[in-house]
Amino acid sequence: MSSLPRRVKSEPKSPTSDKLPSFLSSTSESEEEEEEWEPKSKIARRPHLPKKTEAKTKKAAAPRSTVARKMVKKVAIKEEMDVSLPIAPGEDNKMKLLKPKEENVDTKPKTLNRVPEVPKKMKFNSFQGKNQNSLVSDEKPSTSVPVVKEEKCEEEFAFDEQPSKKIKLNACPEGKPVKNLGGNKIKEEFEMNWDIVQALSEITNVEPWVCANLIRLFQEENTIPFIARYRKELINNLEADALREVQHALEELRTVAKKTHTMIQKLKKEGKLSSCLLKGLLNCRTLEELDHVSSPYKTGSKGTKAQRAKQLGLEPAALSLLQNPVELNLFSYIRPNTKGLANIQEVEAGVQHILADIFAKDKDTLDFIRKLCQKRYISIQSALAKVSSKNGSEKDIDKFQLYHDFSCNIKNIQHHQILAINRGENLKILTVKVNIPDGVKNEFCWWCVNERWKPKQFLKPEFMRLLQSSVEDAYKRLIYPLLCREFRSKLTSDAEKESVMMFGRNLRQLLLTSPVRGRVLMGVDPGYKHGCKLAIISPTSQILHTDVVYLHSGQGFREAEKIKRFLLQYNCSTVVIGNGTACRETEAYFADLIMKKYFAPLDVVYCIVSEAGASIYSVSPEASKEMPDLDPNLRSAVSIARRVQDPLAELVKIEPKHIGVGMYQ
Repeated sequence: MSSLPRRVKSEPKSPTSDKLPSFLSSTSESEEEEEEWEPKSKIARRPHLPKKTEAKTKKAAAPRSTVARKMVKKVAIKEEMDVSLPIAPGEDNKMKLLKPKEENVDTKPKTLNRVPEVPKKMKFNSFQGKNQNSLVSDEKPSTSVPVVKEEKCEEEFAFDEQPSKKIKLNACPEGKPVKNLGGNKIKEEFEMNWDIVQALSEITNVEPWVCANLIRLFQEENTIPFIARYRKELINNLEADALREVQHALEELRTVAKKTHTMIQKLKKEGKLSSCLLKGLLNCRTLEELDHVSSPYKTGSKGTKAQRAKQLGLEPAALSLLQNPVELNLFSYIRPNTKGLANIQEVEAGVQHILADIFAKDKDTLDFIRKLCQKRYISIQSALAKVSSKNGSEKDIDKFQLYHDFSCNIKNIQHHQILAINRGENLKILTVKVNIPDGVKNEFCWWCVNERWKPKQFLKPEFMRLLQSSVEDAYKRLIYPLLCREFRSKLTSDAEKESVMMFGRNLRQLLLTSPVRGRVLMGVDPGYKHGCKLAIISPTSQILHTDVVYLHSGQGFREAEKIKRFLLQYNCSTVVIGNGTACRETEAYFADLIMKKYFAPLDVVYCIVSEAGASIYSVSPEASKEMPDLDPNLRSAVSIARRVQDPLAELVKIEPKHIGVGMYQ
């Protein structure tokens, strides 16, 4: 055993005055390098340490070798990996073990100034006593200063929004979180003066970065189901209905931009396009605004009063009134032989028309009046038309009796009321108008004269009167009709959307009605002259029997025997009655028989179901293919019975507009 080389873990040895043995001379250089673990600069920082303690610590390593020599033969050294140094056996077949340095209690541990090292797995612990010396494998906690590894946060997050999901794109192959696919600036086919992302955000109340991402996703021809399921991190977890609303608003904005550029090209060919008109067209956001700006320039139009005044050469006078009124002289524009310039009144009227046209097409002016209307009480009023009271039928007029003298705030009016008013107006039974209070007009006129269109120089009294009359004319003749059209269009659009949503909600509730499974049913399509149609169907919707009974023509008792025979023959205990003509009489007939226990031993019950669309379905090609041998009247009874047995499977055969669950279809 002594002839084999041993491997023990090398420990830093403190410098001693003893002479090293010969067998350690080969490793003395490497050990000296390990001993110099404490920098000199750090030793110089502690001059107050007494030299005696250092000497003691150095001398403490002296008896280490002698103790180790005595116990070599008794100790079995465990071989480790190549982290230790081989020590050759000496001449006397004894090994000299290196023992760690004993530290003095009075002094500070030197390990505090050392560079942190990897903790060693195997250490020698010496116990007091001659026969208790052994090598113990133990891990002691390091007294060195711990080095904490700081982790860098890759992405800061906020608590008010969900963290962005890491996705891989061409721009970010490493999978960084992407909130904006490419910024909020999007280049459209038809450029306008407004940003499509900002406009879409204002219309739909969706964040601009979500709108920008949606526009790009729609441009890449992604469908709404795909976006709602697999691109949630890019759309802030919007629902599919919200995505459809954004898509619809985006299509409207693009339609406006396309029609605007078509109108610009048309006016350019006709030579009617000016810089002011171009700016006004590019500012349009809705079809109503576009129609308001472009209607005077359409082919066949006589032109506006402002256009006719400009053709007479009065535009410089109107601009001078706003910019340089001191040098303005309206008398110089009088042409006695020219219509429209014959006297000073006609010249002032022409200047007034030009100024009113400028005010009505200014974007800031229109924005101010719209914000002003949002703060005030704006009402919609309807009244009975004078022409309809003479020519209209009494039946149609009575339908709209509620709206003969009706008034409501546009913020509180119900959607069905808007649709009813529109129908009455289309039938020329009602007259409708939007009432804007006079306070809006007064505040608007004051703002225009004193702030927005305030002249740059002092105005003469006659010019100030002309400016005020121009503002009032612009409001009364141009701006007020525009506001009325916008309010009516907005109310109608919202009402139509709500009617479709209500139709969807009602249809969903109807289609998801709980089915009545596992029963034989008798469907009854009630009627007077042509009798009540009966159809008995099996639990699997197979037609078992059909017949016609006349319950309301004095033959009720005789028909009751026939009905009882059918119910007993097919073991049917449920009667389904349609809610059409003669529904209540048929219900009373069956209720009376059930109360008298006429159908005993069967415990018969009945229910009433909507038969909307049943008559239309009975003569449809689908019904002819499904029930080719049945009379159309009997097909409706089968459809009524199946609506209770499986509503979803039966109602999908009928066109939605015939089911009768909408607001006003």
